[in-house]
Amino acid sequence: MEARIAKCAEELKQFILNSCGGMTRKPAGRLTHPYITPTSEDSPYYSDNLWDWDSWLAAIALQQAEADLGDDRFAAFERGSALNFLDFCAQDGYMPICVTPDRDLNIPGLDDLRSTNMHKPVLCQMIASIVQKDSRDLSWLRPHIPKLEAFLDRYTQEFTEPETGLYRWKDDFAVGVDNDPAVFFRPASSCGSIYLNSLMYRELLAMGYLMEMLGDMEKANAWRLKATMLRSAVNRYCWDKRDGTYYSVDFCLRPVEKDAWLHHGAPRDYPCLLMRIDSWTSFMPLWAGLCSREQAERMLLRLMDEKTFQCRGGVRSLSRLEKMYDLRASNNPSNWRGPVWGVSNFMLFSGLVRYGFFDEARELAQKTVLLFGRDLEQNGCLHEYYDPDSLEPIVTHGFENWNYLVLNMIAWLENRRFVDTF
Repeated sequence: MEARIAKCAEELKQFILNSCGGMTRKPAGRLTHPYITPTSEDSPYYSDNLWDWDSWLAAIALQQAEADLGDDRFAAFERGSALNFLDFCAQDGYMPICVTPDRDLNIPGLDDLRSTNMHKPVLCQMIASIVQKDSRDLSWLRPHIPKLEAFLDRYTQEFTEPETGLYRWKDDFAVGVDNDPAVFFRPASSCGSIYLNSLMYRELLAMGYLMEMLGDMEKANAWRLKATMLRSAVNRYCWDKRDGTYYSVDFCLRPVEKDAWLHHGAPRDYPCLLMRIDSWTSFMPLWAGLCSREQAERMLLRLMDEKTFQCRGGVRSLSRLEKMYDLRASNNPSNWRGPVWGVSNFMLFSGLVRYGFFDEARELAQKTVLLFGRDLEQNGCLHEYYDPDSLEPIVTHGFENWNYLVLNMIAWLENRRFVDTF
């Protein structure tokens, strides 16, 4: 088996290092900086669009490629992706999920993009990873700090549930984990997503780091305090002592009315309810560093359970014991109700490394190498997501994007320089 893993790793390294430049684009139309897209130019998918968390995670993979190649050939595309989004950041902090060279996204039935979700809270993390790599020149970043502050302030104003301090999606459009049952088909502003709150915790810490690097410790500490407050809220409302895991929470509760005949004798004194849906996103606090060591150890037992999440391909995106478990091929939304994704494998691998669960991290990395190595040998490319047990690809022939994060896993397995998210 070790020989098989080594062979797949070497083949994947060569394939990714030879092809990863295909995700880069020169400035075009409204996009005045070079940038990163999810796939190569000859792919029929995703075209020349610049997407939010796609570009962030693809940039982390490209940074690993740079480390492996010993240069910084993709630096302009990493920085340019962030700058393009900042160009589209409005004065009130609104930032789109996706920007294209020639037009706004055309969403059938949606006249105003501002009425739905905006750019996910990952931009500060993307910029922080660039600064970590080369902090010698911050002149490019300094003029854009007011926009980053406005971006995060808008999340606080528009995406926060005031009673808990947790962040919530406005609706179920383009949340990243497209058809997450905790969000998809649910009422607007009703889900305090553990995935969203994990992203936001790291985003606030990243903003604190950027302000420190710019020499403003007062603002750095202010942003870090916001992160600390969010961590407390997540552990108060999203941690389930009974199950030993985190869940998204439901805000879809009727308001407390003091004069209501039925309710006034025992008014509701809880602001949300746990949604006990076993999704891979429940383990995002491992990646984010939101949990204690004791909590992490309890979560590890659930993550490694073959009856639910563990499988031949890594980690199922939804427990196979959930009634919603379904491996069908779908796109827009993509299917996160059971198939294995390279990105979720990587995020959870990163969390295992963060908490020192190195044996489990190694197992997950090796499974990912074997999954992608098999696909590369049989089909000459990678795909978007996979059957957890047969390892057969399900959809999107030639998908690149965050799949290339397997390069980072390989570096860790080989005890070489490993590039992680911020």
